[in-house]
Amino acid sequence: MENTEPATNSSRKQGHKRTDSLTDKAYSVLEEMIVTLQLEPGEVLSEIALSQELGIGRTPIREALQRLAREGLVTILPRKGILVSDINPRKQLLLLEVRRELERLIARSAAQRSTDKERAAFKAIAEGIEKASAEKDDIAFMRFDDELNKLMALAAHNEYANRAIGLMHGLSRRFWYMHYKETADLPLTASLHAKLAHAIANGDAEAAAMASDKLVDYVESFTRATVTS
Repeated sequence: MENTEPATNSSRKQGHKRTDSLTDKAYSVLEEMIVTLQLEPGEVLSEIALSQELGIGRTPIREALQRLAREGLVTILPRKGILVSDINPRKQLLLLEVRRELERLIARSAAQRSTDKERAAFKAIAEGIEKASAEKDDIAFMRFDDELNKLMALAAHNEYANRAIGLMHGLSRRFWYMHYKETADLPLTASLHAKLAHAIANGDAEAAAMASDKLVDYVESFTRATVTS
């Protein structure tokens, strides 16, 4: 009897880890499908259909959708389904107002606080972005961009900034992917991202902040061009 409780607690912990892992997997797959428009704005989703398509249980799918709803990528309609959110260029400009200030803070903090391991990862991401640009591989670029966003938020070692910026990345990446072929420049976009990653890898806080501003400047001009068109 003495060994029963510890075993039960261990089993519960392992069960939670498995659920968390499946939720993270479901989130990553669904987020990329929405961002890259495999699931289009206005499309109605079903938990059951997604569970069958991805081979992941309904509970992790539901938890992933709830997270995506908090980020504004889907809207959960009680007893009707899940709606992939529309894309609004004018709201994107409002988002950029907040993103500019947060990303400058995060870039500077990441350059100052990142560990040696994190700096090596920033360098690898910069090289990956440059390679994706040279090969004109937009999906690879999107994945490296996502890695850069997440690593910056972690390397800044500020949980509040991490939570806040996490609500914006998916919306920004989806907007870019939808319109970049019309009004954006992939090599330039990739270059701006790579310079930001290199500045953080070098531990240069001021250069990282400036690179962040230049990147958001470009994204804002790209967004305004989209609104005008």
